[in-house]
Amino acid sequence: MFDPLKPVSPGRRTALGILFFVVFLAGWSAVTFGGIVPPLFLANPVKAAQAGISLFTEYGFAKDVGVTIWRVVGGFVIAAVFAVPLGILMGAFKSVEAFFEPFISFARYLPASAFIPLLILWAGVGEAQKLSVIVIGSFFQIVLMVAVIVGGSRMDLVEASKTLGAKRAGIVLRVLLPGAAPQIAETLRLVLGWAWTYVIVAELIGAQSGIGHMIMDSQRLLDTGQMIFGIFVIGLIGLVSDFLFKQANERLYPWYFIK
Repeated sequence: MFDPLKPVSPGRRTALGILFFVVFLAGWSAVTFGGIVPPLFLANPVKAAQAGISLFTEYGFAKDVGVTIWRVVGGFVIAAVFAVPLGILMGAFKSVEAFFEPFISFARYLPASAFIPLLILWAGVGEAQKLSVIVIGSFFQIVLMVAVIVGGSRMDLVEASKTLGAKRAGIVLRVLLPGAAPQIAETLRLVLGWAWTYVIVAELIGAQSGIGHMIMDSQRLLDTGQMIFGIFVIGLIGLVSDFLFKQANERLYPWYFIK
């Protein structure tokens, strides 16, 4: 069971994953119902569930969820559309990499949240500001990760394609890109998870809707039940989106994911 790198059957993987949540729920119940942590600081599972029902039935929380999903998907798609081609060019052509890499490496260490005051000045507190936070947080990470993936392609395949008469564009499109595509898809799946952290930060300031806005309102009312439910919803949506993204990647590139 604990042999290094030994595959786990799908059934056992599912069972172990469910077991963790059972243990987590049991620990949460123990510290809240047992009075170890006061309700003011941590609501119990029942209170959090009741708060969630109230949010959906009385406060239109479904709209907040939809708005947040739209922001994440919109900002992520914008970042990917520009970042993936640039990453491919940087990985394929070292001169392009030498030109862009210093700035990209510098910019990726800048926290997206640090740009929020400037973005509010430039774009106001509307959707453009929130999308911009996600784009800034995702773009530079995608570029460098894609560049590393493409740059790590097998050189013998490139040399073989040159021998067969392939030109630069043909090498990129028919050798480098097909070989790197599965890893690029996995990179996008990972960065999509990071995009959720950026949107919540963006919604904590100057937002009138969204899950982050609801969490901030709940904090002002000291309603830990609503805060915990909002955090739970973020995790649940992220888990579902990650699963769907992974399933799509496995269908598109079955040869890469076969164990």
